[in-house]
This record gives sequence, C-alpha cells and structure tokens, in this order.
Amino acid sequence: RFIYEESFQMPFLIRYPNGIKSGQVNDDICCNVDFAPTFLDYASLAIPSYMQGDSLRPLFESRTPQDWPQVAYQRYWMHKDPDHNAYAHYGIRNQSYKLIYWYNEGFELPGTNEGGDDKEWELFDCQDDPMELFNLYQDPEYRLVVEEMTQLLNQKMLSIGDRIEH
Repeated sequence: RFIYEESFQMPFLIRYPNGIKSGQVNDDICCNVDFAPTFLDYASLAIPSYMQGDSLRPLFESRTPQDWPQVAYQRYWMHKDPDHNAYAHYGIRNQSYKLIYWYNEGFELPGTNEGGDDKEWELFDCQDDPMELFNLYQDPEYRLVVEEMTQLLNQKMLSIGDRIEH
C-alpha cells in the first residue's frame, strides 16, 4: 500500500533451466507491469501494443537494453480506504532516489474517503538513507535532484496516461 521500501521492493525469483542461467542476480529496476509481457515473450506470443511494461527476458539473459527504463512508478489511489487507512500518493524511484507526492484526495472514487489533508512531497536518497528517515525535498543541495525526479515522474505518468495531481 505504500511506496516505502518495505512494501515497494519485492524479490522476483524465476527458474527456467532452458533459457535462464542459474545463480544470476540482477539489480535492474522492473515493475509488476513487466510480468505479463515477459510471460507472453517466453510463450512466443505477441505483446499487445496497449499493454504497459516490457519483457524482462533481456535482463534474465544478461543483456539489459541501453534504453531500459531504470525507474519504478507506483500510485495508491484508495485514499483512507476502510481496510488500510492509507493515504493517496504516487511516486517514482530510480537507482539512487525516490520522490513521493502525497496528494491525499479520494476524488469521490469507490473505496476512497474524503481528502482535505495537507499535500506533501518527500525525497529520499536510497543509497545514503535506505531506511528513508530523512526527507530531503526542502534541502537546497537536492534542488536539482528534485527537478530531475519530478521530470521523470511527469514523463512516466504521461506515458501511461495517469492523471498528474501536483
């Protein structure tokens, strides 16, 4: 439900002796939307043009494409839902940083509750602060990082047709 590392990162284990060498570890960023294109690719089926994500096959075969999107995007829209009471947010993570926007609105969507809470930005240095304890968003030394991550976020949201709330 949250974009923090404890719930955002998940291991992905795969065994396919005929096509993937055992014992490999890959630190490239991928997303759950990459799973379906991967399964279709291994089944030698066409990946529909409307489908989000990319096949992970090149990563499994140790040939990461130069243009591989080394970012992960997440949005949790069920603001203060009755089961989790989690706040609505979205964000993006690359190998170094994570930018989060807490927009805290339900927009009267089913399963959400009314907003009204303050909006907030967070920026974390994933290398130096893996526990995400220090919000660097207002730190002047990270202004360029904020700009770069915001640009990545906007590009990703536009590419998948998501509504930008910030």
